[in-house]
Amino acid sequence: MESNSCNSLSFSKLWQDVKTHRRLYYKVLPLTFIVAAIISLSIPNYYNCTVKLAPEIPGNKGGGSLASLASSFGVNLGSPNADGGDAILPNLYPDLMNSVVFKASLFPIRIQQEDADTTTTYYDYLLNDQRAPWWSEILSGTFKAIGSLFSKNEENNGNKVDPYKLTKEQFKIVETINKKVVCDVDKKTFVITIDVTDQDPVVAAVIADSVQNRLQKFITDYRTQKARIDLDYNRKLLVEAEARYDEARKDYSAYSDAYRKSIFEDKNTERQKLETKLQIESRAYSQVATQMQVAEAKVQEETPAFTLLQPATVPVRKSGPKRAQTCLIFLFLAAIITTLYIFHKEGDLLPLFSGDDDDDDPAGTPPSLILNDSEYILVPKSSLKTPEKS
Repeated sequence: MESNSCNSLSFSKLWQDVKTHRRLYYKVLPLTFIVAAIISLSIPNYYNCTVKLAPEIPGNKGGGSLASLASSFGVNLGSPNADGGDAILPNLYPDLMNSVVFKASLFPIRIQQEDADTTTTYYDYLLNDQRAPWWSEILSGTFKAIGSLFSKNEENNGNKVDPYKLTKEQFKIVETINKKVVCDVDKKTFVITIDVTDQDPVVAAVIADSVQNRLQKFITDYRTQKARIDLDYNRKLLVEAEARYDEARKDYSAYSDAYRKSIFEDKNTERQKLETKLQIESRAYSQVATQMQVAEAKVQEETPAFTLLQPATVPVRKSGPKRAQTCLIFLFLAAIITTLYIFHKEGDLLPLFSGDDDDDDPAGTPPSLILNDSEYILVPKSSLKTPEKS
């Protein structure tokens, strides 16, 4: 029982050990606070701008509550193309925005920083005007110096962008945009959320608004593509019909003026033919003009409507870094690690990871049989000693 009491964990002993080594806390915690403050102050501020957009969802009017329930799990029970529905559903918009072509289309956007007087492109801004922690600049400078020894220098081709063949520098900018511009779609309500994070609040708002407009334009162009093709075809037919009508009208007018008082039957017959042709071309022109108006109405009908739930505004407060929270986390971890070090130094952690099963309950150990003077006697197993190896 004595060994059990010695190995048991005593909270009073733990507290006494902590008090004995309290000077260690006086050294570790202030040093940790200084390190945490240096790290948190080295991280530049960043701002977040959020835009929420609700697109019009055509078709898929059937299904009722079952379709609504299935949509909450990301399952679409309706046919995408039924009743004029889309082949690209709103839950695919994040994949669209993550494409290299879409991100490369943001390169030429003109922006102006909050404290700058001149404008620049978004590409040049991400390339030259981004602040980074000092350790990141040291690492990037080291890797850049090593890489320059084994690769050729590339010129800044931000103004000449081929989305199908990006340079290494352009691809790094695309990866940066992937981290800064994030799109998410609620599978139940199909509300599109665009989050833009940037070190400049004005730039964050401008990029969020630009991404919203580009996404709306793409959806509109896609939804009205067939209607616009029909409209262009009807416009071409209208031009041709108008030309034929003008030609027939001129021929009829010229012939009528030349043979207005003619009494010959053949002249009158030719004039009637020209008049009939003029009437046919007039009716054709009228029909094509009507089809043209229908095609224009179709384009307007297919143009989706968007409800802007939350527009892009310049953020007033920074989103991070949370310096006070970072310092508290560092101090908490330092206190935990220091306490565990003290317990390990004083041997207080041994009872937690190792135990003396033989000394805990010697009476409960099954007895063993040994031969003593030609007799078998029962002795406790704990009293047996393992012979030492020579």
